[in-house]
Amino acid sequence: MLAHPSPAASQQSATIKVGVIGPLSGPSSDFGVPMLQGVELAMEEINAVGGYLNRRIELVVKDDQGKPDEAEKKSKELMAEGVVATIGFCNTGNALKSLEVFQNAKTPLIVPCATGTPITSKYPAPESYIFRTSARDAIQAPFVIDDLVKRGWKKVAIFADATGYGESGLKDVTDALAAKGLSPAYVARFPLGVKDLTAELQAARNAGANAIFSYTVGPENATIALGRQALQWDVPQVGAWPLSFPFFIKGGKDAAEGALMAQTFIAEPSNIRRAAFLSAFDRKFNQPIAVPMAAAQSYDASYLLLYSLFGIRDGKLTGPAVKAALENIKRTYYGVVATYQRPFSLEDKNALSQNMLVMGMVKDGKVTFAYPEDARKNLLVQRKQ
Repeated sequence: MLAHPSPAASQQSATIKVGVIGPLSGPSSDFGVPMLQGVELAMEEINAVGGYLNRRIELVVKDDQGKPDEAEKKSKELMAEGVVATIGFCNTGNALKSLEVFQNAKTPLIVPCATGTPITSKYPAPESYIFRTSARDAIQAPFVIDDLVKRGWKKVAIFADATGYGESGLKDVTDALAAKGLSPAYVARFPLGVKDLTAELQAARNAGANAIFSYTVGPENATIALGRQALQWDVPQVGAWPLSFPFFIKGGKDAAEGALMAQTFIAEPSNIRRAAFLSAFDRKFNQPIAVPMAAAQSYDASYLLLYSLFGIRDGKLTGPAVKAALENIKRTYYGVVATYQRPFSLEDKNALSQNMLVMGMVKDGKVTFAYPEDARKNLLVQRKQ
């Protein structure tokens, strides 16, 4: 008579489901697709060496289409399908709409792309199931403003879209200026899809602005660049990481040249880890990375999740157990973006700190280091401060 495996043995042999959610279609797929590719690359590597305790990681992938209501719906589907954790969200508004789903289900969410500051501050840190491996706007905005002030560009016009991302970004830039004793020279708000911002740009010019800080994730960044060029207004366009997206660089063409933005990862083989990542990505997907930061940050998020699971030796991957494991990762992970030594804790759910940022610049249609000091800094992988 054949012996049947016990329920415990069956559980040990089963795959582990990990959710992935982001904009895989629609206007935000520019960075949603590379986010998924980063996770797929990492999980392929992880499964090739045995997964977690010889249990294969199975990805459950959901497309939120860049729409908040769709994001909430697909998040609930992930909970129903029994994922142990989820890596996801590129759009701040989508994340904010869905956080309650993960928090109420007590299932960890690791956000690899969305940068809106409120994402990891909605819940008290000790209770929060929301983690992040992207640079929140509360550190990106001061980093960029510090650079502007250092270079004498103190009259900053802020162009922010009407989404949750634009709203939180406007606050962070305004706060960063206030910390320098400054206020915005001009503020423009606009809806997604706007095709002409000439009037707003002219008003900013009349207000004496000598830099434009844009906060939007789509083609609107290019609309700003092209409008500034049409006015023959020679001032720098600066911003957070969306200025490294194809929507801006391809859409703005030569008007995008010289734009400056905060970056955690620039696709240059500046050290062994980054060279290995870029080589592995090229072998798997045989194409350039559309948004390198999205791929690198989601790749690192995948390994941080695995490292946390290694701290759960009994194989019982309950939500609270995975949360506690993420807060107490014992091994240092030598990642692509950073060296992660205790990236999370009970009191801190953000893995990245401001010292990990470098300034990128659009040059010849690609993003490279803005200044020699950034290139030198990037030779060493930073640790959290």
